Amino acid sequence: MNVSENYRNAWESYWRETSDVRGEAIWDSDPSLSAAPHSELLLPHADRDRTIVDLGCGNGTQTRYLATRFAHAVGVDLSHAAVEHARRAANGAPVEFQQLDLTDTDAVRALHHKLGDVHVYMRAVIHQSEPAARPVVAAAVAELIGAEGRAFVVELTSASRDVLKRAAAEPGGPGPKLRRVFHHGLKPADAPDDEIPRLLAEAGLTVLAEGETTVPQTEHLADGTRIDLPAHWYVLGRA
Repeated sequence: MNVSENYRNAWESYWRETSDVRGEAIWDSDPSLSAAPHSELLLPHADRDRTIVDLGCGNGTQTRYLATRFAHAVGVDLSHAAVEHARRAANGAPVEFQQLDLTDTDAVRALHHKLGDVHVYMRAVIHQSEPAARPVVAAAVAELIGAEGRAFVVELTSASRDVLKRAAAEPGGPGPKLRRVFHHGLKPADAPDDEIPRLLAEAGLTVLAEGETTVPQTEHLADGTRIDLPAHWYVLGRA
């Protein structure tokens, strides 16, 4: 299967209307709050001499950090506009970016054939994917890591919806970064909490470690509090 045109167009329009300014996307947090602590959770289970692929890389902020911790880093995203952002921001960094629809099974297999078994970094992708696409995205993780790779997956929990509702109910409405997410029809924290672990297991992935965390945003409430969305993380291998 492939994602719907509505979903693809929502992401294309979002990234086309996002500037190259660091932090302009609401989830474009500094790597010290995302890829850095996530790498520390992954590395006890992962060979740092292996390539890591950042699924849903957006403008590549986390990918560029991952390139400092692993042998090579590749960022992929559904949106051509996001990939162009990432390539501009790379500015000579030793990373590569390409457009990839994770529900295009043939394209995912081709990437695995090219790179071999890789590590995967995936931050908040399944939870906002279309329901029919979620099992295919989980299967893409399993395909890419193969027998030897490992995956770090972090997904928003249902508690994030309450945080987002509070942010949307702020005096004057949601902040501009969150307002743009809603404007483009994107649906954060859309998956039920029990769906994510079930999909990972059905894809043939086994949990090596897991825990609770938050996904820090670049938007703040009116009182200056940063919006941190509750999430659950997993380190995964093939069952």
